[in-house]
Amino acid sequence: MKENTQTFVDRTHDKPVKKKSNVREYTEALVTAVLIAFVLRAFVVEAFKIPSKSMVPTLMVGDHIFVNKFTYGIRVPFTKKWVTQYKTPKRGEVVVFMFPGNEGLDFIKRVVGVPGDHIKFVGDDLYINNQKIQNVPVQVEGQNPKDKRELLIQSVSGFPDAQDYTDLPYSPEWKDYSYFLERLGEHTHYKQESGLHFRDGQEVVVPEGMLFVMGDNRDNSSDSREWGFVPLVNLKGRAMFIWLSWDHDQGGVRWDRFGKWIK
Repeated sequence: MKENTQTFVDRTHDKPVKKKSNVREYTEALVTAVLIAFVLRAFVVEAFKIPSKSMVPTLMVGDHIFVNKFTYGIRVPFTKKWVTQYKTPKRGEVVVFMFPGNEGLDFIKRVVGVPGDHIKFVGDDLYINNQKIQNVPVQVEGQNPKDKRELLIQSVSGFPDAQDYTDLPYSPEWKDYSYFLERLGEHTHYKQESGLHFRDGQEVVVPEGMLFVMGDNRDNSSDSREWGFVPLVNLKGRAMFIWLSWDHDQGGVRWDRFGKWIK
């Protein structure tokens, strides 16, 4: 008969596991959350608030947006030094950058010209490399009686992505502007003009390592037409979507702008 060789372990002298205190658990969770938030903000995504009307009607004062900082490369946090840049902005993309005149300020504009582009303005018409940029007028019918934060427009046909544009955000000055759909690269977007010919006749060639940027509020935007080019090293990232919007004109929250992707 085989002997029973099973061995039993005596655990009577094992030290008991000391349970973490609630304070320590909360502290560790908080520190972990802060570290994760720091890494995300430094390398991946950052929140910005729109303070001016230079990007109306695409972005309204009070819009809070997320910016993808990973789109164009990886930067050493809080510096202009890039670890790697694997992509450059394309025409039509909305970008956040350090303002060349004061790098402590962040600006947001639309990329109009990339290195090597010849930019020319004839009245309100924009030409890139001697090609007129396609745009069509948008007829505003008036304020939506069912939604005071919305302007109704007549449908636009025969234009890329026109079916995605059925309304405009309301602003008190809407009657002072003309509205258009414009196609820059692969991006269709709204722009508005006041009837002025801002920088009519201006011509520039975008140097290497630079961008030419403009606001969608074309006659009321301080941009490359006024203060020059944006160095690529000043880029912070590409605007993604609106996560919160406070209505500074009528008060309250613009609920319909939550989750709106920035085109």
